Amino acid sequence: MNNQIQSTVQGVSGTTSKVRVKKLVISGMLVALTVALSGFSIPIGASRCFPIQHLVNVLAGVFLGPVWGVSMAFSTSLIRNLMGTGSLLAFPGSMVGAFLGAYLFRKTGKFFLAYAGEIIGTGLIGGTLCYPVAVLLMGKEVAVFFFVVPFLMSTACGTILAAILIEVLRRLGLISYLGRLIHE
Repeated sequence: MNNQIQSTVQGVSGTTSKVRVKKLVISGMLVALTVALSGFSIPIGASRCFPIQHLVNVLAGVFLGPVWGVSMAFSTSLIRNLMGTGSLLAFPGSMVGAFLGAYLFRKTGKFFLAYAGEIIGTGLIGGTLCYPVAVLLMGKEVAVFFFVVPFLMSTACGTILAAILIEVLRRLGLISYLGRLIHE
């Protein structure tokens, strides 16, 4: 009897470890892709949107979950800051959006809520959280909601791209297939 329990526990922990390794590899690839494509922008009026982080936040939320999504957003922000291609403002914006989108998707399974969570988390909450970062850590004098509009524009573009990609994957029947590949 003890051998059965022990082999079951070993099987479960082996599967859990295998899933963790898969998620780690996928996360590493998505972080690398996000860093490499972080200079990609879409002109909108007088400003430019940088949608890749937001696209990846949604994908991470759907396929990997909140912990992995936030970890990826943090890692991407850290690498970009170390490379001199990002700013401290990337941390609150990307991490809150990644968490909220992933959390809402995990709780409901609804893609729309993953998209809404990314937009609200990054655009509204993250954009507002940038105020103390800008004032206290960067020495900038800005209004409280100064970053909300540009963050909203950027996250909306990235989330639209993610929604298009997810819809294509869904129509091809690949959402559940990819989910099974990751979680088996």
